[in-house]
Amino acid sequence: MINNVVLVGRLTRDAELRYTQSNIAVATFTLAVNRPFKNEAGEREADFINCVIWRQLAENLANWAKKGSLIGVTGVIQTGSYDNQQGQRVYVTEVVASNFQLLESRNSQQNNQGHQDHHGGYQQQGYSNQGSSFQNGNSYGQQGSSFEGNTTNPVPDFTRDNNPFGRSTNPLDISDDDLPF
Repeated sequence: MINNVVLVGRLTRDAELRYTQSNIAVATFTLAVNRPFKNEAGEREADFINCVIWRQLAENLANWAKKGSLIGVTGVIQTGSYDNQQGQRVYVTEVVASNFQLLESRNSQQNNQGHQDHHGGYQQQGYSNQGSSFQNGNSYGQQGSSFEGNTTNPVPDFTRDNNPFGRSTNPLDISDDDLPF
């Protein structure tokens, strides 16, 4: 069975960093993820997806990503439930992040929204049944971590000027034997 989630969206608020009784960092955050189509009014709607991240990743996210930051998240979907103060059963679905990537450079973030950001990736390997974001203990944390600091990922240039056939005035010499079909 496959339970794998990949999201790209903007933080709706700063991540809320807390620590468990055993001093394990956990951060909760919400991503606004645009839908790939427009509604009748021609506007893009967004889904607001609750996420949780554990240990060093939680601290890194809280330190580097701020409200409005564009980030990529990979992880798993998790469901759970708890009884609220009124005694009603509340069902919750969230993404347990095992990796995140800041997708904007510091300059881009400052120019667009006035927030500071960091361009780099953060990843933790695996997950185990530790920690809990639900009161019934069904949450998954991560074990081990690595931090890729101050990386700069070059953005490929996909402009039409890079098309090798775009400016050619000569006809292409392609025979039927060259075609795979």
